[in-house]
Formats: sequence, structure tokens, C-alpha cells
Amino acid sequence: MTRGGKDKDQDEPERRCIVTGDVQPKAGLIRFVVSPEGQVFTDLANKLPGRGIWVTADRAVIDKAVAKGLFSRAAKAPVTVSPELADTVEAAMARRVVDLISLTRKAGRAVSGFEKVKGWLAEGRAKVLFQASDGSERGKGKLWTPEGGRWFGCLTASELGMAFGRDSVVHGALAAGGLTKRVVEEAAKLSSLRKMDGGKSAEKDTKSA
Repeated sequence: MTRGGKDKDQDEPERRCIVTGDVQPKAGLIRFVVSPEGQVFTDLANKLPGRGIWVTADRAVIDKAVAKGLFSRAAKAPVTVSPELADTVEAAMARRVVDLISLTRKAGRAVSGFEKVKGWLAEGRAKVLFQASDGSERGKGKLWTPEGGRWFGCLTASELGMAFGRDSVVHGALAAGGLTKRVVEEAAKLSSLRKMDGGKSAEKDTKSA
């Protein structure tokens, strides 16, 4: 069982964080690789060649890996790491979440705007609710987390707007299926990096979508 109380899937790949030493599903970790020149790069898609170096999706943990030289220790060789690595990871993860929501919208599985989102919630069609971190708390309080679904507040109104092709969006909803599971997984990581409530455990409930 994971620290979040969720039973492990025996087929779900696990990796060890080089900072905490904890073994957990890859969904809660960020993969890094070292280039032939010794530069540490973020591999959010988990596709770059080379031996992966895994770090928990948490800004403080990434900062500690940089400060303590843990990437060099894991690579067993001197490496070059940007002191702003956590900022780079966060920005890249935000772009990834925005892009995935945009693709979900283009597939007809996402809507934005208070009334449309409220309608999807009432119909039971919404599986994931996104609300802008800088949106009105009064307005956000009038909507609810989908039953058996997820809520995220890890994107700003501007970022959520980019996902829906608008200047600003406060409320967005995603239906089940398609890319929604991936959106949930990546949004949970971003929430952990930004210390938002939706991502207390980045590996939690990613299969529910």
C-alpha cells in the first residue's frame, strides 16, 4: 500500500527517489537524465535515452537534490545542474498540463465557463474540475468536486485560459476517458510542485479518470 493509502497495482512501475529514498509509483516522481556532456535534463515524458534519475515531485525535494549534489552521486559522475532546476521543472510541467487540457478540449472532452461546468457536474459528466488559483473564492465555492473525481487549483486563470483558447478561464471540467487520466497524473505533479491541495499525493487516484 502506498503512503496515500492506495493499494499498489502490481504492474505499476516503481522507482526510488534519490533524495528521500522512498520507493513509489513513477506517477509521483520526476525523471531526469544526464546528457553525454554531463548536463542534467528534465524528462517529463519519460522517453529520453539514458539511465533515469528519479526525484519526488516536490520543489523542496528537487532543491535539496541540487544543493546536496545528489544528481552527481546518482549518476556516479560529475554533472552540471542549474540552480533554478525546480523553477524549470515547474514551468515545463505547467506547459504540459495546459497542452494536455487543450488536446482534451479539442477531443470534445472538456468545457469551460461557470454555467457549462455546472451543467456537466449536475449531469455527472464531469470527472475532473479545474479552478484557477487566482479566481474568486466566492465563485469557485459554488461548484463542487465531481463524485469519485478530482479537483485541481494548480493553474492560474491565464494558464487555464491558454488551455481553452481564451484570455482567462476560472472554471474548467474534463470528462472521463481519452487523455483525462494523463491530465490528472500531470496536474497532481504540478500541484505538488506548487503546493496546491489537489496534489497532496501525486500518485493518488490517477486511475479513477
